[in-house]
Amino acid sequence: VHDCLFLERLWTPMGKWNLQLLEVPPQTQFDYTVTNLAGGLKPHSPFDSQYRKTVLKGGMFAGQLTNVGMQQMFALGQRLRKSYVEDIPFLSPTFNPLEVFVRSTNIYRNLESTRCLLAGLFQSQKEGPIVIHTDEASSEVLYPNYQNCWSLQERSRKLGRRQAACLQPGISEDLQKVKEGMGIASNDGVDFLSLFDNVAAEQVHSLPSCPTLRRFAQMIEQRAVDTALYVMQREDRESLQMAVGPFLHILESNLRKVMDPATAPGKTRKLYLYAAHDVTLMPLLIILGIFDHKWPPFAVDLTMELYQHQESKEWFVKLYYRGEEQVPEGCPDQLCPLDKFLNTLSAYTLSPEKYHTLCSQAHVIELGDGE
Repeated sequence: VHDCLFLERLWTPMGKWNLQLLEVPPQTQFDYTVTNLAGGLKPHSPFDSQYRKTVLKGGMFAGQLTNVGMQQMFALGQRLRKSYVEDIPFLSPTFNPLEVFVRSTNIYRNLESTRCLLAGLFQSQKEGPIVIHTDEASSEVLYPNYQNCWSLQERSRKLGRRQAACLQPGISEDLQKVKEGMGIASNDGVDFLSLFDNVAAEQVHSLPSCPTLRRFAQMIEQRAVDTALYVMQREDRESLQMAVGPFLHILESNLRKVMDPATAPGKTRKLYLYAAHDVTLMPLLIILGIFDHKWPPFAVDLTMELYQHQESKEWFVKLYYRGEEQVPEGCPDQLCPLDKFLNTLSAYTLSPEKYHTLCSQAHVIELGDGE
């Protein structure tokens, strides 16, 4: 038995963009329907409404998926097809809704990225409708939800880690150096995370960039990683729990459902596919102890495989990042006993009830202080 999960970093173009970048490569075409988690109407996307307010030079809206991104997601799907259809005949060669569950954040570029991956994985062939499940932005758990989780929002505001990171020795001096080279005022709120977003998108599209950004590109990426690690400190267990704990709970539930002999046929899938973001991947990689101190590139995947030993009936997990085998923290080697793997996750996993309790704590404290 062998069960898979994929996560991919998705595309957010920034800067000066030509409408030709939106032309859809024919091989990536694949019809799909979007529903809420219960199978009802697609929720409203406040993110897409916000993106459409920003028109970039060239005519594109902010946050749109480009054909460069489409092609890379298609290539990721092809790589997964080789692994799970051709090398090992695990998945059917055509999309089968009884085998595959798909969920994405409710952002159009993520939905389109997922389409391209599925087109590559199944060569645009399907035996039934493709349904991509999404949640309301207010209750989404596929990214750290600062709007939904009061405690996470308050902790972020009070600790001010993103702002404080800019003041750390080394980071502060390097940021000042880049700003001076670009003629940016020192108090305008620009940090290495926003700079790296621009550098990464411009580089992958081979677009002309500011000479200062080109010169400091490698340093900008490293300092963006340093900033993110300062914001997401492994020692701050509660912040990591609130950031990805509910998502870890979903992943653990999927694993346990497959293992449970009482689970009715048809209630599990061979593949659970989740379209998430770099802000989801980084805390997951940190928790799993496999973060390589490099920013997750575009069209990247994190894969969990579930195995059962034929004789002993014991369960094991294999973890892959960017197609490379990993040894998660607490595991003796690549083939990790499931109990050890779940033990690593258990310090950070949050059930919906625990998530609600933890997220409400700061709110309760504030109300108490005000009485």
